[in-house]
Amino acid sequence: MAKRSRKLQWADYLILAVLLGFVAVIWFRIEGTLNYKWNWGIIPNYILRWHEGQERWVPNLLLQGLVTTIRVSIYASVLAVVLGTVLGIARCSQNLTVRMLARTYVECLRNIPPVVVVFIFFFFLSEQLVTALNVERWARGIARQEDNDLWVFFFGDMRLFPALISGVIVLALFESAFVGEIVRSGIQSIERGQHEAARSLGMSRFQEMRLIVFPQAIRKVIPPLANQYISLVKDSSIISLISVQELTYKTVELVATTRAIFEAWIVTALMYFVVCFALSRLFARIERRMQAAPR
Repeated sequence: MAKRSRKLQWADYLILAVLLGFVAVIWFRIEGTLNYKWNWGIIPNYILRWHEGQERWVPNLLLQGLVTTIRVSIYASVLAVVLGTVLGIARCSQNLTVRMLARTYVECLRNIPPVVVVFIFFFFLSEQLVTALNVERWARGIARQEDNDLWVFFFGDMRLFPALISGVIVLALFESAFVGEIVRSGIQSIERGQHEAARSLGMSRFQEMRLIVFPQAIRKVIPPLANQYISLVKDSSIISLISVQELTYKTVELVATTRAIFEAWIVTALMYFVVCFALSRLFARIERRMQAAPR
């Protein structure tokens, strides 16, 4: 394989010049045509602020939203992997009814706009479930307790727990369709001969999947699952539409309060970029280690 050059070529400098020129044009149009007054000085205070009563720095709007985004992404990804694995196995089932039900779920979610899916799941399932289980009353009871630090660490303000859990359910149900297809492709990528060898040894369907198929499929599905998790972090901005106070929701609040439109959204974009780029580097390292590990 040819060794990749680490030196910049003339084409690289040309691309950089074009990008800088594009940024300069946008900047001057904002300065001139829109007559926009930049106010970067207020942004740090909306990331961290000094709390007079506690005499320490505490998270403000943007950092609060980022923490909620991370919480939602972690919880939704775990639930999506569980549901997606069930869907992936169902898509490979020998039972026609099970296969068709799983395929209907997957195809519907993959071919309907995410915003529509979010509202459908929220109003017809998530909100009804939260109401039926009386989650709001339970969460408010915990919020009134003094020793609720552990709950606050994992879920934030417990008064907002119903909205948080609704967002997690909605996002997980949406993402599980994509996870299901990844799992299905991983299972079906295993050679037919290995299935036949497992049956010739007298293995049951469960033993075949647990001992033969899954160990090999995991290696193949982890890279696309990692990419799907990064997509989930970005897709989490959609649930701001159902009043989950994650990063996008908090940015809208900040813009409405300060009118610092460009500053707020640029910082928000950088926050998403830092999180997603860090995850991509982490997953790339894990993938390299898995490839280097003996099979």
